[in-house]
Amino acid sequence: MMKRITKIAENKADLIFKEKLKVAAYCRVSTDSSEQLLSLETQKSHYESYIKANPEWAFVGIYYDEGITGTKKEKRAGLQKLILDCENKKIDFIITKSISRFSRNTMDCLELVRRLIDLGILIYFEKENINTQSMESELMLSILSGLAESESVSIAENSKWSIQKRFKNGTYKISTPPYGYDNINGDMVINEAQAEIVKWMFAEVLMGTGTQKIANELNARGVPTSKGGKWRATTVRGILFNEKYVGDAILQKSYTDSQFNRHINRGEKDQYYIENHHQAIVSREDFEGAAAIIHQHGKEKKCR
Repeated sequence: MMKRITKIAENKADLIFKEKLKVAAYCRVSTDSSEQLLSLETQKSHYESYIKANPEWAFVGIYYDEGITGTKKEKRAGLQKLILDCENKKIDFIITKSISRFSRNTMDCLELVRRLIDLGILIYFEKENINTQSMESELMLSILSGLAESESVSIAENSKWSIQKRFKNGTYKISTPPYGYDNINGDMVINEAQAEIVKWMFAEVLMGTGTQKIANELNARGVPTSKGGKWRATTVRGILFNEKYVGDAILQKSYTDSQFNRHINRGEKDQYYIENHHQAIVSREDFEGAAAIIHQHGKEKKCR
């Protein structure tokens, strides 16, 4: 009986070089407190080590956002950069801590996930142990992102309630004071250098100088605004009509609706006027006098 020999060809597929999976991580914290920023640094360090430890992965980078809410994707520069790099084929796989870190808006979350899947990019949500590679994950993702959004709304409502209480009892702290003041341990404290500019503005208006001329003079002198920009007539006008310069404060000048959009409060919500809330920069007489002159100039322009 003859021997029958069958050749088993070598598996060349195993010899082909496998390109490493390009992996990135996304992190987010919703406030800029020192504790949250420490948490962000911990997350970044963890994911960099985690990705680099896998020999089949190539570390692309850590994308992150800090000090902002996660309800609107348009407000997160780090997330937008991540999406752009995905579109440019720089990333194959994304790791993130949880659905709520990625997005607290159900529609945004599902839209982003589907958009990335269409690009051939998968996402792993560590806390929920969801990998979008599994198509049946979408239902679970929808449910969990819905819960995350509800949690966000609940947190926002609790925060609003707390702020309203502080509005009513006068204990609310103005976190971002106007030009002329600094925030020192939650209190509005006069910035002497900026306060001199504010006093000069009021003095100029009381002498009949227009807001555009005041803005031009400040720009010519190289005086920056609080954000380091150029002065405009509207910026000067905003200072001249701001009650905070006489030591008072109107609380809830703006509000956030149920869709997390910010609006100027035109009577839709209660406002609270607190007199002698902090140290004044100008007298009430000068404040009222400047306002009267600006109103008069406005009437004269309309009559021309």
